[in-house]
Amino acid sequence: MLRMMCVTAHPDDESADFGGSLRLYHDRGVETCVLCLTTGQAASHRGGALTDSDLGAMRRREFSAACEILKVSRPEMLNYPDGKLHRQDLYRVVCDVTALVREFRPHVMLTMGPEGSVTGHTDHSMASVFATLAFEWAGRSNRYPDQLNDGIQPHRPQKLYYCTADAPLANRQPITLSPMTATIAIGDYLETKIAAFQAHVSQQPLWSMFENNVRRRGPIETYHLAASVKTGAVNMETDLFAGVVE
Repeated sequence: MLRMMCVTAHPDDESADFGGSLRLYHDRGVETCVLCLTTGQAASHRGGALTDSDLGAMRRREFSAACEILKVSRPEMLNYPDGKLHRQDLYRVVCDVTALVREFRPHVMLTMGPEGSVTGHTDHSMASVFATLAFEWAGRSNRYPDQLNDGIQPHRPQKLYYCTADAPLANRQPITLSPMTATIAIGDYLETKIAAFQAHVSQQPLWSMFENNVRRRGPIETYHLAASVKTGAVNMETDLFAGVVE
């Protein structure tokens, strides 16, 4: 079975940036995994939560509900501090991500770009850095060798994609988006993507802005091929598993 792993920073990222592709490829028989690095406990929109702990618990439940809509085979959530990923021990976080890469053994990995996706969020940038290093290091026996026991072996994913777009959100800090090298037609899964985002009830103030933005773009998700085991010129793709060997 083909496998796809997505690394995100916050609950709702999986729906906002990757929701259509996650559900589309699930329905094509691909096993999917989403690793979210934080519980989103520092969000501006609190959903009535009185403490960060309460909000984190709420958003954990919302993440589970969204992943159910997207039919994610394996949802995983860590507990790094929201809004402070840039202050974490890089080697430790990459260790956690690498461990899951080696266990799940994805053929394709997805994450944000180092600019921080369309919002330019610093946590998104750091998720990109952590995921990119894990993509590169998971296949090397000299990185985190203590993980290599009980049947766990180095694993080299075949492709790494950053989500990208035709324009950033307005009124944000400037970002430079990666060029599009893949356009995935998600069709009716656009509605599924919106429904999954709306499973994050605590973030209801963002619903209309999100829906307006994705409907403007239409039923597509766009990606930048950041790395591939196959070298050479990059052609525009319509399938994230193009050229992947099972």
